[in-house]
Amino acid sequence: MFKLYFFLFVAFINSCINGYDSSLMGGINAMKTYQSYFHMKTVGSQTGLVFSMYTIGNIVGSFFCGPFTDWWGRRWGLFIGASIIIAGTCVQAPATSKAMFMGGRFILGFGVATCATAGPAYVAEMAHPAWRGTLGGLYNTFWYFGAIPATWTIYATQNLDGELSWRLPLWFQAIASGGVLLGCLFCPETPRWLISNDRHAEAISVIAKYHGEGDRSSPIVLLSYREMIEEIATEGSDKRWWDYASLFNTKEAWWRCACWMGMGFFGQWSGNGAVSYFLPVLLDTIGVKEERTQLLYNAFLNVISFVMATIGARFVDRIGRRPVLLIGTSLFVVWWTIITVLTSIYAKQDNENFAGSRAAIAFIYVFGITFSFAYTPLQALYPVECLSYSERAKGLGMYNLIVNFASFFNTYAIPTSWEKITWRFYFLYIAWDVFEVIFIYFFFVETKGRTLEAINEIFEAPYPKKRSVQKHIVVMTGEGIVDKGIDD
Repeated sequence: MFKLYFFLFVAFINSCINGYDSSLMGGINAMKTYQSYFHMKTVGSQTGLVFSMYTIGNIVGSFFCGPFTDWWGRRWGLFIGASIIIAGTCVQAPATSKAMFMGGRFILGFGVATCATAGPAYVAEMAHPAWRGTLGGLYNTFWYFGAIPATWTIYATQNLDGELSWRLPLWFQAIASGGVLLGCLFCPETPRWLISNDRHAEAISVIAKYHGEGDRSSPIVLLSYREMIEEIATEGSDKRWWDYASLFNTKEAWWRCACWMGMGFFGQWSGNGAVSYFLPVLLDTIGVKEERTQLLYNAFLNVISFVMATIGARFVDRIGRRPVLLIGTSLFVVWWTIITVLTSIYAKQDNENFAGSRAAIAFIYVFGITFSFAYTPLQALYPVECLSYSERAKGLGMYNLIVNFASFFNTYAIPTSWEKITWRFYFLYIAWDVFEVIFIYFFFVETKGRTLEAINEIFEAPYPKKRSVQKHIVVMTGEGIVDKGIDD
C-alpha cells in the first residue's frame, strides 16, 4: 500500500507545477526589477498578454493531451508533459526579450495541459475505491505545494540585486517537473488502461497487488475487475482522436457535459481568478501599497488555503460533492457582497480608516479559504468521475480547454477591465455566483460512494441528479460474489 501512495504522490506533483506558476507570476508581476527589465506595469493589456500566453499554450495543448494519454498510457502522459515543461523553463528563465519570455510561457502551458490530463486520470484509476474521493481531492490540494514555495521564494528573492531576483524563481519551476519525469518511470500503468489494450494479466496483477493485498480472490479485486471488464472491454478507449462528437451526441453525454463543463467554468469564474493572480492589485486598491507587505499577505493566504483544501478533501467523501459545492458557492455570494461594500467605502485615496481596510482584507482571505475548502479538492476529482473510461482522456483534454478559456478571461480581461472600473468588477462575481448555486442544485450529480464504473448508472437514468442522491449499496451474495444496487 505504501508503494501505491508513492505512485500517487508522483502524480500529485503535477498539481504542484500549475500552482507554482499561478502564484509565481502574481508575485513577479509586482516586482519592480521585472517591470523595469521588460517595461511592464502591474495591470494593463501587455500584462494580460504575458499572463495569457501560458493559458494559450494550455489551450493548444488540450487537443494533444488526450491522444498522448490514451495512446501511450497515463504514466507516459506524465513523462511527456514533464519533459515539455522543463523545455519551457529553459526558454522562459533566461529570456532576454518579452517575445522570448512569452514563448517560454506558451511552451510551459502546452506541457501542463498533458500533465493536467494524465495526473488526475492516473490518481482516480489507481486509487483504492474506498479512498478515491479523498485521494482524488488531495490531488488538487498539491496546487499549494507549488503555490506556497512560489510565494515564499518571491518574498525571499525580492531583496537580491538585479535580474536574479525574478530569474531564480523561474528556474525553480523545473524542480517539480523533474520529479515527475523521474518518478513516473517507477510507476505501474493503470489497470483500466491495461485492460483497454488487452493486457488483462498485467491489469489483474496491479489490482491484486495494490488493492487486494496480493490476494487475487479478494472481493474488491473481483468486483473491480468485473466492472472494468463490463465497461472497458466492450468500449476500450476512443481511438478516434479527431472525433469529439461522442462527448455531446446523446442525452447522457450532455448531462455529463453539464457536470464537467460546469465545474470547469465555476472553478475559474467564482472570483478566485482575481484573488489568485491579482491579490497585490486588490490589496493596493484598499490601501496596502508596500510591495513586501503585499507579497507577505499573498504568502500567508496560500498557507491557510492549503490547510483548508486538505480538510475539504476529506469532507467531499464524508458529506458528498453536491453539499460541499452548494454551501461553498452560496457563501461566495455573501463574501463578495461584503467585499464590494467595504471596498466601495474604503478604497479611496483619502481613506484613513485602517480598520475598514483590514476588514476588506479579512474577507478576501475568507473567500480564498472558502474556495479552497469547497472547490480545490473537486476541480480535478469531479470531472474524472463524470467521464466514462472511453471518453476520459479526451474529455479531460476538453475540460482543460474549458478551464483555460475561463482562465484566459481571468488573466486578460481582469487586468484590462480593472484599469477602467476597478472594484465595480466585483458585481459580476456576485451575479455569476448566484447563477452557479442554481445550476449546481438542478444539474450536478452526487458521485460519493460509487466506483468509477458504477457512476455510469447515474447518467443512464432519466433524471441523473435524482438517481445520484439515492443510496447506493454494495453487498456480498451467499456464493461469495460481490454485487451492487440502488436502495430505493
